[in-house]
Amino acid sequence: MRLFPPSKRLSRYIIILLIILATASIGIYHHEKVKEHLANIPLESFPGFQIFDASSDANKDSAIEETNPDSWMDTKYENIFRRLNTPLIDNITNSEEDKEKQIISIGIEESYMKKTLKTPVIEPKIDNLVRPGDPLAGKANAAILSLVREEDLKELVLAINRLEERFNSKFNYPYVFLNDGDFSDKFVTRIKDILPKDRIIEFGKIDPEVWNMPDNIDRDLFKEAIEKNKNVQFMAKESYHNMCRFFSKNFYKHPLVKKYKYTWRLEPSTSVFCDIEYDVFQFMEMNDKYYGYTISVYDSPESVATLWNHTMDFLKMHPDYIDPNGAFEWLKDNGQKPENYEIANGYSTCHFWTNFEITNLEFLRSKPYEQFVEYLDSKDGFYYERWGDAPVRSLALALFLDKKKIHWFQDIGYLHTPYTNCPASPVGSKRCQGNCIPGRVSAWEPLSIENCQGLWLEYSMDDKTNLYTP
Repeated sequence: MRLFPPSKRLSRYIIILLIILATASIGIYHHEKVKEHLANIPLESFPGFQIFDASSDANKDSAIEETNPDSWMDTKYENIFRRLNTPLIDNITNSEEDKEKQIISIGIEESYMKKTLKTPVIEPKIDNLVRPGDPLAGKANAAILSLVREEDLKELVLAINRLEERFNSKFNYPYVFLNDGDFSDKFVTRIKDILPKDRIIEFGKIDPEVWNMPDNIDRDLFKEAIEKNKNVQFMAKESYHNMCRFFSKNFYKHPLVKKYKYTWRLEPSTSVFCDIEYDVFQFMEMNDKYYGYTISVYDSPESVATLWNHTMDFLKMHPDYIDPNGAFEWLKDNGQKPENYEIANGYSTCHFWTNFEITNLEFLRSKPYEQFVEYLDSKDGFYYERWGDAPVRSLALALFLDKKKIHWFQDIGYLHTPYTNCPASPVGSKRCQGNCIPGRVSAWEPLSIENCQGLWLEYSMDDKTNLYTP
């Protein structure tokens, strides 16, 4: 592909000459300032030709294969930004053809529910699963992580018992419990009583400076934001905002967590209800998976109204952080819930439900992720809106990570009301013991429209043809 049409070849040489002369005359410092200024100009401001680095071989008519990673304007980045600026279904309200595409988009979700969820599965169909009793079983550098408070004890005990019954009694991974306050002796004793005596169990307190609302947040503006978005769930709960910020940018830095490579997040009032006969952490390690989830849903668009705009601003400054094989279509869907796309300014609001997540913490500790969440934190949207850790994490995963490294645990039966991941089992199998109805993502049928998993299956799940073949 040529950077310029042949008819514009003369213009091309003139532009190249001007850039070279400008670079030589204004000096390196000013050149960087110019690039910084250009990075703030929308991509649409450069119609008709593609921006390129002056050090490129301008005499070649063939496409540039390697470009300067410091400049988002290069050809490979322009193509990516075009995708990130384009809705999955373009001009949806202006074209009968695009209205038909919308019907197809919604049909993807129906197909997912009726076919995929009803296809019997047991576990990933690969050869390197680590079974109980294997020398590698329970040996991954991993822990079960739970952020809880005293009042969560009853529901937490139930969640732990279910996880132990279905998985961890066979693999003996340690537990880490975190709290923004102090754990009572009663709480600690109760947890230790329900787990084996030799199990590693640690209890930690979160530093108030890490947990609490930052001093730069204006309390009056926060109250105004609550009133403006009073229909957004948990908007008025300061502790919820603190939790979202903590899980977005701090939990993996806690002294009790930073020694681990993987964590499985466990929350009270959740249930794992299918037997898991392989080490999920070793599965992640051996198959180069960085993130595992069970449920993907839409978010409240009002809670993330400016998140996509700030994300795009960050990407313009760091285009080299974007993985070309990211899950862009999943982020840009506007067919199933077009109103979300409009309110969230170009973001579908699809996200992984992080109350269940198995995470390779090396991704969260990476430079792209760390800089991204620090940048978002500086925009105060965790408080003046209600940015959740789920959309923040999901944006980072879909943009900075090859989508092949993200895994849907189709086989793990999971419930966090009102949503569930309910795998179908082969006839005669008691693996899930009939605890849910395959083909449904919620006991409340109207909530089916909130499910994003069909889109992930259609556009982003590269391993769909082999990992769970029945």
